[in-house]
Amino acid sequence: MSHNRAVQTYMQPLFTDERRRAAVMARDRRADGAFVYGVTSTGIFCRPSCASRRPRSDRMAFFSTAADAKAAGYRACRRCQPESLPDTTDIVERICRYIDSRQEESPKLSELERNFGLSRHHLVRTFKAAVGMTPKAYADLRRVERLKQRLRAGDSVTNAMYDVGYGSSSRLYERGNTLLGMTPAKYQRQGAGMSAMFTIVETSFGKLLVATTDLGICAVRLGDTAAALERGLRSEYGLAQLRRDDTGLTPTVRRIVHHIEDGVPLGALATDVRSTAFTRAVWRALIAIPRGETRTYKEVAETIGQPSAARAVARACATNELALVIPCHRVVPAGGGTGGYRWGSARKRKLLERERVTRTKVSV
Repeated sequence: MSHNRAVQTYMQPLFTDERRRAAVMARDRRADGAFVYGVTSTGIFCRPSCASRRPRSDRMAFFSTAADAKAAGYRACRRCQPESLPDTTDIVERICRYIDSRQEESPKLSELERNFGLSRHHLVRTFKAAVGMTPKAYADLRRVERLKQRLRAGDSVTNAMYDVGYGSSSRLYERGNTLLGMTPAKYQRQGAGMSAMFTIVETSFGKLLVATTDLGICAVRLGDTAAALERGLRSEYGLAQLRRDDTGLTPTVRRIVHHIEDGVPLGALATDVRSTAFTRAVWRALIAIPRGETRTYKEVAETIGQPSAARAVARACATNELALVIPCHRVVPAGGGTGGYRWGSARKRKLLERERVTRTKVSV
């Protein structure tokens, strides 16, 4: 993946109207400098944190820079003075490129501070607002991408491990295995020797894919089209024996659908996913969140006895392969809003709203 494509991929979570609108409604200062919004009824554009009254959603227009807003005929708000904000897009792209260039060892925050002239707090806040994750989380994901590329190219696990900067096999299997969803050796074979069946059904939340092995459910995913869901599954398990079975999986799928649509308790389901001890602890905490309620990442971290591990909790949620079965959608940012979701922020909001409506059907 090229630098520019990688940057655009990871900056995408903020650069959607949905995320921008949420930042404006929350007056999120972390988004200042990442974009500006115009009010179509007044012709004025503001920074996201502007203290002015929030316009209706259908009257918001979003622009990457103040110059873009002015070119579209809007004038700057005198109250929040959006033109005085620096454009963070360029510096975040440069940070991403710098991290990408350090293929064998991820740079520490102190190094990024020195090279980009930003305080640690401001650097992390600016980067997270634009990319949706911390510089460390970005570096971890890029490292795993490089590992995938080398394994698919035929490198041995040991050579790939050292080439991408994992200093030991224990570190690789603790961190890389969580993001790969299987052991590096198994990923190298792209599921060779594995046998799984899957089905895709329609729900009010979009298409739902459920895949199982002989041991249990290995994937539950939400998406907009059946073709994209199947393509994603096959790309991850390219050498596995995958078979579509719309009949044999009916009982399992019916339980999941009734759970999300009607609030029927899901109960225990056998699963077949690899995870670390930490990730399993996070997942147990998520399952314990009552339907219709939410917790912040910090609250989940405190629940598992690791109050300083909020970022690691967020990472465990982001890599959850069992949507709905492991209810990571019930975890939200402390600053307000619903936050990001692997299967779409709008879908997350709809899930939470449905759960609030149907919570009386569930025995908490």
